[in-house]
Amino acid sequence: MPNPPNDINYFGPPNPGGPSPPRWAPGPAPGSVGQNPGGGPPNGGPPGGWGPAMDNFPPQRGNGNNYYYYYNAGPPPRTQNSQDDTRDALAREGKLDIQKPEPFTGRDPRKWRIFLTQCLTMFQAKPITFQLESSRVAFAASYLQGIAFDHYTALLRFDPNNPVLSHWLAFTQEFSSKFGVFDTVAEAEENLFNLRMRDNERFTTFIVRFEREAYETGWNYNALRFALRRALPQRIKDVLRLAPKQTTYDGYKALVTQVDQRYWEDRSENTAPRTS
Repeated sequence: MPNPPNDINYFGPPNPGGPSPPRWAPGPAPGSVGQNPGGGPPNGGPPGGWGPAMDNFPPQRGNGNNYYYYYNAGPPPRTQNSQDDTRDALAREGKLDIQKPEPFTGRDPRKWRIFLTQCLTMFQAKPITFQLESSRVAFAASYLQGIAFDHYTALLRFDPNNPVLSHWLAFTQEFSSKFGVFDTVAEAEENLFNLRMRDNERFTTFIVRFEREAYETGWNYNALRFALRRALPQRIKDVLRLAPKQTTYDGYKALVTQVDQRYWEDRSENTAPRTS
């Protein structure tokens, strides 16, 4: 017969994102099988206490080697007011019209990061609906198609206890490694090197594209300031030569924003219809 306190896998390995693994208390004294175990639940249990459950191997009388295990019984029961508040919050979240993710097929690695961002936007907007990690995984999986969906269903059928199916971090790591860009930093560096602001583009639009790649590189602010200057159109560079030098990345962005706004204001004034 296994010795549960020394066999951590007897009731299965800990499940990330799921309930706490079983905790053990000493078995009942010889001849008292079925009674409360000696010592009782561990001290300092979680909110809600430890819920008792009999072990799932046959009790043995007389050997003193019987065990009860204790599981995390969860938080204390909700009061009626808190239940009403949660119900109201869920109803409000249900009325939010958040853009749903574009289905991800796994064929274009560049779309994986976009898919993740769209999922995270949904989770951020509906924190009560998606407070459980398993609900986040289920939501994302419902928008998988093609080979990505085939991989998910294979796990579901043949490895149903895999943390990938219930733990958000494990899910993202698994699918990133198989269907995402292999080296996101290298890709971002290449994109940043080739990125240029168009002459007829507003800086407020361009900086979004720039920083989407910039923050992925992990470069420091001096390197980002140099890359940003390199990407600007000549009309902005000409004005910057006459402006006070900015030594910080944020200061440089603020200055470029002012220069670009002034350009579009002047252009608007020059093209406005004249009245006689």
